[in-house]
Amino acid sequence: MSDERASGGDRQGPGGDRAPWDRDPDPTLSALETELAGVARRVERKIDPGAAALVAAIGTLAVVGALLLPWIEGATGWQLLVGAQSAGPLPRLFTFTVTAFGIVTSTLALTTRYWALAWISAVGCGISVVNGVWAVWSRQTVAPEGVEGPGPGLVLAVVGVVLLTFTWARISLQRR
Repeated sequence: MSDERASGGDRQGPGGDRAPWDRDPDPTLSALETELAGVARRVERKIDPGAAALVAAIGTLAVVGALLLPWIEGATGWQLLVGAQSAGPLPRLFTFTVTAFGIVTSTLALTTRYWALAWISAVGCGISVVNGVWAVWSRQTVAPEGVEGPGPGLVLAVVGVVLLTFTWARISLQRR
C-alpha cells in the first residue's frame, strides 16, 4: 500500500475512484433539482378552491347581472359606471370597486388559481361591501325628498359581493 493511500490523503475508493461525496454533481441531476424546486414554488402559489369555485362563479355572475339591473332612479349599474347617469359619488364608487374586485379580480383568481389574486379578491370584495352598504345607506337617508331608494340591482350587487367576500376569504385562508 502506498504512503499516500495509507494516510488517507487522496480519498480514493478501492478501485481508484473518488468517493461519491467528492464527485462533481451530474449536470442532468442538478438541472432536474432546479426544475423540481421551480415546480414546488409554482405549486405553493396556487390554490385549489374545489366546490367553492362554483360559489365564487355564481357570485361573480350575480354581480354582472346586478350591473344590468336598475340601481337608482332607473339608471343601471353600467350607466353609473361609465358616467352616463349621475347618482352621487357613493354609488359610482361602489360600481368601480365591485367591477374591479367582484368581476375582474375574481375572474382572474378563478382562472389562474393564484393565491395572491384570491387574497386580493377577498380584501377588495370586503372593501366593496363597505362601499355598497354605504351606497345603499346614502340612498335611504340623504336622498332628496321624492327620490327612489336603492334599486334591485344595487341590492343584488351588495349581496353578491358579500358572498364573494366570504368565499374568497375562506379560499385564501385555507392555504397552509
